[in-house]
Amino acid sequence: MAKILIFEDSGAENLKPLTWTRPAWGLRCGIVTLAKKIAAAYKDAEIIFHVRPYLVAAVKDERDVAVVSRRDEAAALEGPLLAINGRILADGQLAARIPLAGGDEAFRSGDTIIAARLSSGAAVAEALAGETIDPAAWAKLPTREVSVPVVTWPWDLVNENARQIEADFRRFAPGAEVNGDVHRTAVLEGREQIFIADGAQVQAGAVLLAERGPISVAAGAVIMAGAVIEGPASIGPGSRIKFNARIGEGTTVGPVCKVGGEVEQSILHAYANKQHDGFLGHSYLGAWCNLGADTNTSDLKNNYANVRVAIEGREVDTGSLFAGLFMGDHSKCGINTMFNTGTTVGVGCNIFGADFPPKDMPSFTWGGVGGMAEYDFAKFCETAERVMARREKPLTPAIRAMLEYVFYQTKPRRLGLLR
Repeated sequence: MAKILIFEDSGAENLKPLTWTRPAWGLRCGIVTLAKKIAAAYKDAEIIFHVRPYLVAAVKDERDVAVVSRRDEAAALEGPLLAINGRILADGQLAARIPLAGGDEAFRSGDTIIAARLSSGAAVAEALAGETIDPAAWAKLPTREVSVPVVTWPWDLVNENARQIEADFRRFAPGAEVNGDVHRTAVLEGREQIFIADGAQVQAGAVLLAERGPISVAAGAVIMAGAVIEGPASIGPGSRIKFNARIGEGTTVGPVCKVGGEVEQSILHAYANKQHDGFLGHSYLGAWCNLGADTNTSDLKNNYANVRVAIEGREVDTGSLFAGLFMGDHSKCGINTMFNTGTTVGVGCNIFGADFPPKDMPSFTWGGVGGMAEYDFAKFCETAERVMARREKPLTPAIRAMLEYVFYQTKPRRLGLLR
């Protein structure tokens, strides 16, 4: 059986805070994760995942997958194999552009080597530099130029989301099927682009507008009375769209989320709550996040200039007029929180207080504009354990150890800003 190795390169660093707690290939864009898009292009292949070492145990807790992280594990892989960068946005034609069969060869998209066909795991071990794969090790191979989108920054996921929903709908949805429990007064415009799974519920007066793009509603999802969803949009399994919510185009609601108020061009990864009124735009919320009532994000500057975003303290010009909030896992904010345009919030933050909090909130920060302190790790874990138990998910020793690693890795920058 042919082997596919989906790997992480140093580009995962630019996707923090989202990749502090998951591999880059585990990020969501469209209806499914980046890894699922790649795996679906090679249906008969054995899929193996490269993961940064501190994430291995947590990944195995959450997914039943084959994982390598060390050089000896990589060297032991039997070839031939195809190594593919987990940051690409794969489509259904990926296997035609980057075929499994053939001799050793590298594949480049722009400045990035995104894949290599290799005869043995030794070539993977050679490329394993530190925690990530350095594809430059394969630059001496015969190289072919291919056109495949690569995710470089968190806002790339948000900006591409509408297009990816449309592409994923064609690839992964069974088609335009309306099943589940749909109330007779619900309005479904553009039914030829609507998928509602068995076990989903669409309540009285809900409006699904799919004329401009498809809408996918997964099993167990509930669209409550009066909610309006504009396609392209994806509502994940077990999620609830609250009464009178307004879900704008380009929005992905991952599994087991609760969403109310107004959302536009945003991704809620999984187990995230934005239940109340308020606006979330051009944003990505990690898992186990919670936005308090009347939280609002700005996603457009008053002077219509490009938005600049801080990634782990490095300010980056997004090249876009629109960028909202990028929030790492397990972070929360109090009622009436206002997030400025292009704000990043790290992992495990608790934000509250009047006025805008800082645009760059390091991981495990407690407070806001009125003053910030380090969030005690033991107290953080107590809260995380309670939150996860409400969704019948344990804070396992492996996940706790991963979060503790992130806590100490982020401590120097956090304390440097808090002094």
